[in-house]
Amino acid sequence: MAALHAQPIADLLPETPGDFERGGDPADVHRVAVDDREIIVVATAHISRESADLVRQVIDAERPDGVCIELDPQRYKTLAQRQRFEALDLKQVIRRQQLTPLILNLILVSYQQQLGGQLGVLPGSEFLEAAEAAETQGIPVVLCDRDVRITLRRAWGALSLWHKLKLFGSVLGSVVERPQLTEEDLRKLREQDVGSRLIDELGQALPGIKHVLIDERDTYLAERIKRAAGRRLVAVVGAGHIGGIRKALQETQPVDLSRLETVPPASAFWKVIGWGMPLLILAAIGLIGWQRGVAAAGDNLVYWILVTGLPSMLGTMLALGHPLTILSALVAAPITTLTPLLGVGYIAALVQAYLRPPRVYELRRVAQDFRSPRQWFTNRVLRILLVFLLSTLGGAGGMFAGSAGIISSLLRH
Repeated sequence: MAALHAQPIADLLPETPGDFERGGDPADVHRVAVDDREIIVVATAHISRESADLVRQVIDAERPDGVCIELDPQRYKTLAQRQRFEALDLKQVIRRQQLTPLILNLILVSYQQQLGGQLGVLPGSEFLEAAEAAETQGIPVVLCDRDVRITLRRAWGALSLWHKLKLFGSVLGSVVERPQLTEEDLRKLREQDVGSRLIDELGQALPGIKHVLIDERDTYLAERIKRAAGRRLVAVVGAGHIGGIRKALQETQPVDLSRLETVPPASAFWKVIGWGMPLLILAAIGLIGWQRGVAAAGDNLVYWILVTGLPSMLGTMLALGHPLTILSALVAAPITTLTPLLGVGYIAALVQAYLRPPRVYELRRVAQDFRSPRQWFTNRVLRILLVFLLSTLGGAGGMFAGSAGIISSLLRH
């Protein structure tokens, strides 16, 4: 799917980036006047060598007062140091219950690497090129994007349960699939922002996630660019953002960035469901004991333990979790399903991480191995994620089955 391109202001539209130095603007260079300032927005494709070259040419020719880049400090650090996931503290991620954003991040990184590998370009090279060109000339660099962890958590929170399942199904399928690209496909991809290509496809099926990943970030990026010091700025952004950013740059109303930097709490509805279901189950068991005696209540309690613990244990076994991890899922599921504070998946994943900590080379290969179903069982990082997913699914299925069984038992009498 073609990325969104706005019509540039310049009248001369040379066909190659090299024409920039001869006086005309390429189609991917957009000049925007904001009050008495000029902002030169360079639209890039994240896996295009031509985009990286164009960024350097624009900065060298324009000598702006500042260079704004579509990166947050965390992403810039991982790109600049080529660390990616090597420095990942997986145990800390699990303790903070951030495995879901990590999986979403892996999906996006893996997708870009899959296409970038066929083009021979490291995703994000144009951003590093912009930073290096600016630093060489002593030009300040401004990292304008929102923290990627906040973006992913806001995106996840914007989805319904059905859309979350749909997201994992469709995107995992596209990541695992290995498309055979023709030369024509490769040519088109060089002209696109590949991250936005994936996001655009998701946006058609999941408008909520597109709003967070594209629309909100357009507003956020434009506001950070406007707040940067200097009368002439160069802003380097993905091509998929160019239309929204140009529109947002013209807005005169200031934007409250703090509102876009917070993760909204769960809705009152889900809080009621989260606490209401456990209370309903405990009340039902209590009523059964009051009607039919302690033995009947005990039987239903044992039923709850088995119907929640066994599926979670089975999911952990399917993930080839450590024996103690399997045992922890069996023990934790009946308890965690009665509280919304912590899921069985996080407990099982944390136990697995302590018993089978990932090795450095596995952290380096995690985005690459993510595309291979077989590697999910050999790479320890992905094995931990698999334990988290399957134990969570098992516990959720057992909770619904157990709830139905206990409520049905109560109503029969």
